[in-house]
Amino acid sequence: MKQFVVVGCGRFGRACAIELSNTGHEVLLIDNNEDTVDEMSRIVTHAVYIEHLTENSLSSVGVGNFDVAIVAISSNFEASILSTVVCKKLGVKKVITKAKDTLHGNILLKVGADRTIIPENDSAVRLAKSLISDQIFDYIEFTDDYSIAEITPKKEWIGKNFIDIGIRSKYGINVVAVKNNGEMNINPSPNYTVKFEDYLIVIGSNEDLDKITETGDKNDNLYFK
Repeated sequence: MKQFVVVGCGRFGRACAIELSNTGHEVLLIDNNEDTVDEMSRIVTHAVYIEHLTENSLSSVGVGNFDVAIVAISSNFEASILSTVVCKKLGVKKVITKAKDTLHGNILLKVGADRTIIPENDSAVRLAKSLISDQIFDYIEFTDDYSIAEITPKKEWIGKNFIDIGIRSKYGINVVAVKNNGEMNINPSPNYTVKFEDYLIVIGSNEDLDKITETGDKNDNLYFK
């Protein structure tokens, strides 16, 4: 299971922290509001009050030990940049930072953010879903029970066609498209042979999608887009 630190508990940060916590992941929440920290301490693994974000304060709570940092404080540009830079300096593998607009996002990318999120364009829950598994790259929930996701193929799928894999019979999902080197194969044949470089656009129940991505089987050289 991955470990996440969420810096800032506004609407976006709170939604991310709750979604990640609800799926069983360790979450450290950092905020400068004592009441918020007290409330969230009953929801997430750890909640810490820090009045002023500095390298020392972030280091003292062990931020560098976490796999992913979500910096959700776009209203304070200086604190957003500082937190992003410090998280990367302390060794956080992936830093995702909330941006108030495209310009803000571009600056954050230049100072070390691996990805920026503009809330008007990106759902916090969708982000959390994509972070939970290294195999899932994009996730759109279109009903309470069914979603469409972009995933990497499991290792045992490589070199086999969809029939032999049992995409429908064993995994209960349908492949609606395959992406490879920028090209899209819409409605691929059941005889299509899966390649290491493929991205599969699949549709299925949330339960079936969770089963596919929770096993930890993934292509080791792939990164979040």
